[in-house]
Amino acid sequence: MFDIEQELKNLPDQPGVYIMHSADDAIIYIGKAKVLKNRVRQYFQNSSNHTPKVRAMVSNIAYFEYIVTDSEIEALVLECNLIKKHKPRYNILLKDDKHYPYIKVTVNDPYPRIMMTRRILDDGARYFGPYTGSNTIRNTLDVVQNIFNHPTCRRKFPEDIGRGRPCLNYHIKKCFAPCTGNVTKEQYREIFFEICSFLEGKHTQLLHTLEEEMKLASNKMEFEQAATLRDKINAIRAIEQKQKIINSNKQVDEDIIAFEKLDGKAFAEVFFVRSGKVIGRENYRVDNAADMSDNEIMTEFVQQFYARAAYIPQIILLEHDIDDKELVKSWLAERRGKSVTIEVPKRGEKKKLVELVKKNAGIAADNYKINKLKEEEKHNVLAKLAECLGLEKEPARIESYDISNISGSENVGAMVVFRNGFPDRQAYRKFKIKGFEGADDYGAICEVLYRRFRRALEENRQIETGEITESEARFLPLPDVIFVDGGKGHVRAAQTLLDEIGIEIPVFGMVKDDKHRTRAMVSPNGEIEISMISNVFNFITRIQDEVHKTAITYHRELHRKNAVKSELDGIRGIGPKKRAALLSHFKSVENIKNADMDALLEAVDRVSAENVWKYFHNEA
Repeated sequence: MFDIEQELKNLPDQPGVYIMHSADDAIIYIGKAKVLKNRVRQYFQNSSNHTPKVRAMVSNIAYFEYIVTDSEIEALVLECNLIKKHKPRYNILLKDDKHYPYIKVTVNDPYPRIMMTRRILDDGARYFGPYTGSNTIRNTLDVVQNIFNHPTCRRKFPEDIGRGRPCLNYHIKKCFAPCTGNVTKEQYREIFFEICSFLEGKHTQLLHTLEEEMKLASNKMEFEQAATLRDKINAIRAIEQKQKIINSNKQVDEDIIAFEKLDGKAFAEVFFVRSGKVIGRENYRVDNAADMSDNEIMTEFVQQFYARAAYIPQIILLEHDIDDKELVKSWLAERRGKSVTIEVPKRGEKKKLVELVKKNAGIAADNYKINKLKEEEKHNVLAKLAECLGLEKEPARIESYDISNISGSENVGAMVVFRNGFPDRQAYRKFKIKGFEGADDYGAICEVLYRRFRRALEENRQIETGEITESEARFLPLPDVIFVDGGKGHVRAAQTLLDEIGIEIPVFGMVKDDKHRTRAMVSPNGEIEISMISNVFNFITRIQDEVHKTAITYHRELHRKNAVKSELDGIRGIGPKKRAALLSHFKSVENIKNADMDALLEAVDRVSAENVWKYFHNEA
């Protein structure tokens, strides 16, 4: 058995990392210490001076272990790595809800490439970012390609140099075609170093170089080359105009960090300034921040953030000071290879920048609060819905069904799914009614439900036998409640079908008034009164509108396809290829009907055009 008192006496008088465990062996806290003996003992002494969070943590400690390091910096690095790996309960945890994408330039390769990645590796490549989304990166990569015309094909260099002809990009001047052998390895690499400078925001020198090359090309009367260089210069300047200028006098790289506290969390915002321009930002939700001082939050945030950052800037501006500042500066300088300055500005332009970042952190906190309220409102709606319908629990998964047809033709059914109060469109399903023809809503709803639950039962069997996994199932899990668009008859038909196949799920109908607006809910026992001004009524209306829209849209799609097919298939000599050619050219059957002979000849041959003309003008 672990004797905490005895183990405290055995702690070494050295720097290191300590790891606190709970009774179930879970790691609940990781910390660093300049002197392990002194730091760890503090947790088990003078508990009245501890914050509630620390007291709660200590009460859950069953045993601890420690790792001795040679220096405090090593302890700091190890602490950051272990926190990132284990995510202990009582350490602050950064939540960004996504892995931000980066641009990677493989300058470590003899012939570099540029690509998007979400993983940062210690492989010698250059990483730029983070960017706020993949679309932003794709747009940036498009700009880079338009400016530098680097290869985007899958050819490998130098192996594929001289093999085969250059691709289309070379002929439309979108690639400098190293595959031709006309570009040396040094010239190739120089272009990618220019790309790196561009991504860093260092446009001044690049613009100067391009302007000199443009003048030289112009003097040599190489006007096409000069025009290409001019377009590159204009593209770079257009990008510069979109970026906020922070400090035009000192073209330095800075990160600016501030946060806003709300409900025991902190919402941290980081602005990335490169060469005096804001090139991006990132925001985090910091959990477990209750009872922590501003300095403690900022200290742990800085350590965790830069433990995984791809780039360390020259200057870091903070809203609050951090503990062990000199130690953190030494660690960051070691990672950067150059000195790093950490400042907490009190006045002037830098203070205004921190306030700007703080304002954005406040917006992030407000948005979190609004989204949280929306989530709570959805849960309240589900609780009230369960109460109105007499359900035993809140319906986490609601399935709704509707039938659509025109005079009994082209019967279709639709199933929509609401998960935790929100539409889950990936779970929507559509059905063509195959069992009969004519208008029979009861029969149609029974067929749809039978097919849906027959598939679910089959998938359940396949999961049990190992044929598929749960994630591969398309009709599981089963719903908590079923809504059908219709009245008491629809409900009885659906309930009878479910009883026959052994499925116990409550069914309710969504009744409409004469103007096709939601009026009430109905069970096998009759109508259920729900206030028309309540959130529950609005939620039911939304479900009914959604399933009706899905069913009617699917029906119209099929009707349109069938109408097109039958209309054109009746014309002699018009097969699938010519039908496709006509529709591609005219976009609709109506336009084909109204087309003259000259227009038809633009889409098909003369014989076919004459057949189409005669068919639609009653001359066949």
